[in-house]
Amino acid sequence: MTERILVSDFGGVLTTPLEASFRFWSEQSGVPLDELGAALGRLAEREGDHPLYRLERGEMSEAEFLRGIGDELGGVDMSDFTDVYFDHLEANDELIARLRAWRSRGVRMAMCTNNVREWEPRWRAMLPVDELFEAVIDSAFVGVRKPEPRIYELVLESLGGVPAERCVFLDDIEVNCDGARAAGMRAVHFRSNGRAVAEVERLLFGD
Repeated sequence: MTERILVSDFGGVLTTPLEASFRFWSEQSGVPLDELGAALGRLAEREGDHPLYRLERGEMSEAEFLRGIGDELGGVDMSDFTDVYFDHLEANDELIARLRAWRSRGVRMAMCTNNVREWEPRWRAMLPVDELFEAVIDSAFVGVRKPEPRIYELVLESLGGVPAERCVFLDDIEVNCDGARAAGMRAVHFRSNGRAVAEVERLLFGD
């Protein structure tokens, strides 16, 4: 039987949309989301790299990241950002149940996430990570992030050097799916549970 492998993102796929958590923080803090985005843009322009990308590669700490944004916003206190973010982030139980079903059918699974080093205990507590995934590739610990080519290579290496074409990659950001396709994987852009399940099912079991 052909080996079937699913590589899943974390935030926005196995959770509720990330935009909702940012919106709750915006409402609670009084900082409009466009102002937050503009502050990040100014920092990126001055520093030559986006601070979020540096955070997700583990090149700066969460505290440094939040302090930099707060200063750029004119002294906004960002200390409660992470608590608010996770308080309004919930597991996508419907899709997680489907992953369990696929695993029971012999599908191997890995997670590939752009994430924050200090957040690992929080997001791992939300999901049955060790039950579902034989490998977790977290950008903050490996020093590269999606869609950089090296992170897709690390996914394949973590699975024992499997051929890329055996993998179905599931992510809510199209450019990350493009990176997976460039690496030789098949990819599904997550927009809803129903659509994603149908597309993944077809790619995993349609042969």
